[in-house]
Amino acid sequence: KVRDPIPDPKVDLDDLPVRQDSDIVRVRDYIPDILVDLRYATSDNFTQKTVYEFTDLYLRYGTVVKLMQAQQELRTQGVRLKVWDGFRPVSAQNDLWAAYPNPVYVENPEAGYSHHSYGGSIDVTLVDVQGYELTMPSKFDDFTSKADRDFSDCTELAAQNATLLQTVMEKYGFVADEKEWWHFTDENEFP
Repeated sequence: KVRDPIPDPKVDLDDLPVRQDSDIVRVRDYIPDILVDLRYATSDNFTQKTVYEFTDLYLRYGTVVKLMQAQQELRTQGVRLKVWDGFRPVSAQNDLWAAYPNPVYVENPEAGYSHHSYGGSIDVTLVDVQGYELTMPSKFDDFTSKADRDFSDCTELAAQNATLLQTVMEKYGFVADEKEWWHFTDENEFP
């Protein structure tokens, strides 16, 4: 379906402090129209508990720059990003593991930190101009094969939308997680 472009709310980067790629920043300062629904800041997640208390989305500055580029391209196609998770404290990762200790879907904190805890991973979907989520292969945090990137078990529309998201995110320097269509990690490592 052809969609009208979404206007780009320009952010004057000269008005913001100079940052290093590894600095953790608030994403809305750079992408004001990004939709944020941090699921782990609510009980609307697989643990059915609030996992962390903050409601602002934070990522590494270098990751945000890539996300800005992806958002700009997606706007030209009449869609934009909605984020379910970004920076996640180590304590939150411990809580997720305690709730679902399955290394296929949840990173075991004893095996190394999640890239979310470094501020370099993001869980994201696509929304239309009104903010409604597009059809995707599964819901967020679906711990079944429907969540993987083999889109043979979903509708053609869901496969097209997930492929669009993956193509644009990879174009701007993100690596797609094979078991979760919504999960992307910055190709650059952060300390």
